[in-house]
Amino acid sequence: MMEQRRSYYFLGIGGIGMSALARFFHQRGDLVAGYDRTPSPLTDQLQAEGISIHFEDDPQQIPSHIDQIVYTPAVPTDTAEYQYLAASGIPMMKRSQMLGELTRGKKCIAVAGSHGKTTTSSMIAYLLHASPLGCSAFLGGIAKNFDSNMVVDNKSEWVVVEADEYDRSFLQLHPYYSVITATDPDHLDIYGSHEKLLQAFEQYASQTHPEGALFVKEGLFEDMHHHHEEHQHHHEETPAAASHSVDTPRPIHLPEGVKHHSYTAHGIEADYYAINVRHYRGNIYFDLRTPSRVLYDLQLTNSSLYNVENAVAASAVALSCGLDEYQLRHGLKTFAGIRRRFDYHINEKNIVYIDDYAHHPQEIKATLDSVRYLYPDHRIVGVFQPHLYTRTRDLAPQFAEVLSSLDELVMLDIYPAREKPIFGVSSKMILQRVKSMNKYLVEREQLANVVVALCPQVVVTMGAGDIDRLVPEVEQKLREAYVNNE
Repeated sequence: MMEQRRSYYFLGIGGIGMSALARFFHQRGDLVAGYDRTPSPLTDQLQAEGISIHFEDDPQQIPSHIDQIVYTPAVPTDTAEYQYLAASGIPMMKRSQMLGELTRGKKCIAVAGSHGKTTTSSMIAYLLHASPLGCSAFLGGIAKNFDSNMVVDNKSEWVVVEADEYDRSFLQLHPYYSVITATDPDHLDIYGSHEKLLQAFEQYASQTHPEGALFVKEGLFEDMHHHHEEHQHHHEETPAAASHSVDTPRPIHLPEGVKHHSYTAHGIEADYYAINVRHYRGNIYFDLRTPSRVLYDLQLTNSSLYNVENAVAASAVALSCGLDEYQLRHGLKTFAGIRRRFDYHINEKNIVYIDDYAHHPQEIKATLDSVRYLYPDHRIVGVFQPHLYTRTRDLAPQFAEVLSSLDELVMLDIYPAREKPIFGVSSKMILQRVKSMNKYLVEREQLANVVVALCPQVVVTMGAGDIDRLVPEVEQKLREAYVNNE
């Protein structure tokens, strides 16, 4: 007998994590509907798949029968629909709680970190999916191999998820294997301080299954066993937050009783590391040293330098799950990447156009370092749309420093996302600190024409807001100017 179809309503259905859950229930045969503030390519696709979505904050448009509400903390609580649903008595669950429910009883692989988690989790999901092990996955980006942010495999015991630290979401998970890629300060609007964010990462690490393992980027942690006494002494003298600068967060303390492995793309201290990294015709090659052997000449196709580190982490997890060398090789080579993660739109002799989701200074630095590595003597034009007033206010000097390396910088206004404007905070806060005269603040409508006028050899658009809506026009104008009339 078929199970009763349930009815789910998603408040903020256009979010990348929310849409993955909506797709999952829809594909399973449940009834799914939702609200979001603005249409986007993602909501267009959900509607094309048969999911009913509306864009007015109007309780009248909510379906009359709902079994379960799923909401994202990104939707403000003063939204009319939120108020109506909260008073309705229908069970409400945050996206993260729902993810926790769906991973229960499965072998969960969770990837956390202030950046790198989408690529790393997508790589792990693809490596397993392309092998006999298989997996289900809920991802924070559209993986090109799946053309989706979700994979369902009911026969596999593995489920791969991106563990988001925003709103402490990742504490809903109890992974078999967990990964921590980075612990840079972010989401301080939620945590209040970097110290509290680091404590949340420690809590997440402690929830790893005792038979599983934790994979942590080299340099982010220290062993509790070795440092316990001296740290108690150290904390009496100086508060942890004060004793470390913003750029070098204090190490996180790893929980006792959880096996852990370190990984890195730089250096030979870790359990898993890359050596002999080189590039040829846009592909990157490296050798992977594991605790037991070396795998030579692994290939990443059309990739970036910073993906080597993500690939080391993903390979460490995949090998631990039971992949063999041939399956790993094949998976890494055929991994097509993620939309908006070092995403090539044009790759011609005289013009290259890459779009990237980078929205934190460390991510922008990693993206621009990769571009310089692959195109050392080219004239690079970068476009940046800041994301959030609070992040711009908190990190303006760091943004300015990393953007100063560009030959030409074009900036758009701040994308506010969930925030109200803050007096005195605008893109100019970053722009005036940039140590270069070649910098411009432009309106969205001018962007494509300005980029073409700057005679670029390489163009990089960056940001987590809605800059992706401008990508097709930038690509088209660059093609008209540099490709089609060759």
